[in-house]
Amino acid sequence: MNRLSHETSPYLLQHQDNPVDWFPWGPEAFQKALNENKPILLSIGYSTCHWCHVMAHESFEDETVAGFMNTHFVNIKVDREERPDVDAVYMSAVQATTGSGGWPMTVFLDAQGRPFYAGTYFPPRDAHGMPSFSRVLAGVAQAWNGRRQDLMQNAETLTQHLQSAGRREGSEALPADFTARGLAQVRKLFDARHGGFGSAPKFPAPTTLAYLLTQPQARDISLTTLQKMAAGGLYDQLGGGFHRYSVDERWLVPHFEKMLYDNAQLARVYLQAYQLTGEASFTQFARETLEYLEREMLSPEGGFYSAQDADSEGIEGKFFVWTPQELQAILGDDAALAARFWGVTAEGNFMDPHHPDFGRRSVLSVVASPTELAEQFGLSEPDVRRRLEAARRRLWEERELRVHPGTDTKVLTSWNGLALGAFALAARVLREERFLDVARRNADFVRSHLRSEDATLRHSYKDGQARVQGLLEDHALYALGLIELYQASGHLPHLEWARELWNVVATEFWDQEGGAFWSTSARAETLITRQKDAFDSAVMSDNAAAALLGLWMGRYYGDPRGEELATRTIGTFAADMLAAPSGFGGLWQAHALLTAPHVEVAVLGSSQARAPFEAELARHFLPFAALAPSEAGSGLPVLEGRSGEGVAYVCRNFACDLPARDTATLGQQLNALTQAR
Repeated sequence: MNRLSHETSPYLLQHQDNPVDWFPWGPEAFQKALNENKPILLSIGYSTCHWCHVMAHESFEDETVAGFMNTHFVNIKVDREERPDVDAVYMSAVQATTGSGGWPMTVFLDAQGRPFYAGTYFPPRDAHGMPSFSRVLAGVAQAWNGRRQDLMQNAETLTQHLQSAGRREGSEALPADFTARGLAQVRKLFDARHGGFGSAPKFPAPTTLAYLLTQPQARDISLTTLQKMAAGGLYDQLGGGFHRYSVDERWLVPHFEKMLYDNAQLARVYLQAYQLTGEASFTQFARETLEYLEREMLSPEGGFYSAQDADSEGIEGKFFVWTPQELQAILGDDAALAARFWGVTAEGNFMDPHHPDFGRRSVLSVVASPTELAEQFGLSEPDVRRRLEAARRRLWEERELRVHPGTDTKVLTSWNGLALGAFALAARVLREERFLDVARRNADFVRSHLRSEDATLRHSYKDGQARVQGLLEDHALYALGLIELYQASGHLPHLEWARELWNVVATEFWDQEGGAFWSTSARAETLITRQKDAFDSAVMSDNAAAALLGLWMGRYYGDPRGEELATRTIGTFAADMLAAPSGFGGLWQAHALLTAPHVEVAVLGSSQARAPFEAELARHFLPFAALAPSEAGSGLPVLEGRSGEGVAYVCRNFACDLPARDTATLGQQLNALTQAR
């Protein structure tokens, strides 16, 4: 057992019994490297990463490999989810040296933390054009002892490159056709046949999908993609929720891990798609996704866990895949109907290449419509739907008896902000109190366990311990979730807490000279460089979240600094937004809010009196409206001087309609808003 046994991170604990003498990230490891004149081997991954498991089994559990590592290196293991600041710095090094990135990440450093060689997964033997891990270790050790000056020159050059990348200068004013150019670029990347962007592997890109819903000329891109993803194997057809990404262009075969951030963000987009179209299937996917999160990812304390593994019993996807024989044994006479609907065949569509003896099996996806099945099987369409729903329920119950994939039970503040926002929006749109209860419990949990006395947040919580100074992503994303919670509940202290977090963001993370937000605060641990992040990757970037938060504070409180900092941030990254628009959906959302009319909708009265007005409001897609439910007209500029019990005020660009005292009038006023876009 190594030093990782004292950690709380599930990923680090997975490696506590490795023969590798792992250190957690910290001064002890760097001091040892300095004292013993050794290089550092930094390995970064996360608990639900399939290839991290593979490399651990192939190399870190091997006594010979571990012995060489222990002799020639000081070895550090990092959970990228627990330390995204460390991960971001060294991922930049990997991308700079190899042109790509991913996990597991393998980086060699000097005792000052400067990287001089980097890569990702290395196999146990030379294969697929990659050197074996043992050969890499031997080569680095030999170079350290024989050509160290060259390595130190590499370290200096790479570190300077990383440091210069963090220094950005604001751009000039945006071009008049900024939005049109961005949408044209997205359209070029759009796969009109299968939905999504580019080819395999395909990622959901929820921030970009959310942005496109707000743009009438590009909504078809988002709606097509949402429909295609939900019909494919990317979506868990039995248990709800979305897997990490699709290995093919059709959304058929996923990488099976399930992440909190994907499901929270996608649930929100599906809810917005329902508001926009009225299509009931969008609410089904959103509801099933949120029910999955509540059922499997919600801690008893009210925080959401971070992820679930792709593997179970050592086999990727084993929990999720099926054979015709299994369907026959479970469903009997309805097996053929279910197999046809979900595409279960003897040939299958998936196998784990590491376990060919497991055989070929089928990932469930929707390959036939109830109408087609009714004709093929001589049934009525309602009967087909009834039988399929019964089959789905029976298959899910049978699947529950299988060995479940592991769950990473640490709670991350930033990702919980995404979940908070999704559940709050669901409560408001679907008018279901149970979702609001989940959101309220989450806010209570974070306030109790992750908020410090100085009003800042901590990043990670596990086993009663809150760890790591909160990052920009924690403060900005959680504050955005609190805004959604205020809109759903009418409880003004939620919005006031969001304002408190905005003050932290603007004070501790803003770089006045660089015109954007640092990812870490000045009081956080000093790394070799301080990063600014605007690319969304899988989660909305912290700069996008901060820009959106600033804009919402301007809309609610009339805070001019929010709009000022958001405008500068967008300008700083404008060239990147045009070069790769599908990767900057968060900042495109911020730009859309910045340029949208100022719309406020205040609904006054007791919760009972507001209910019919809020139900009408929920029917309308108003992504850039500052919704202000309140029992009394005070606390916000939009509420000042307002009064009434069961009355709504709709304002646009600082001019207001007459008070709406019935839902029909409110509906007409809201329709006028949407038509004015």
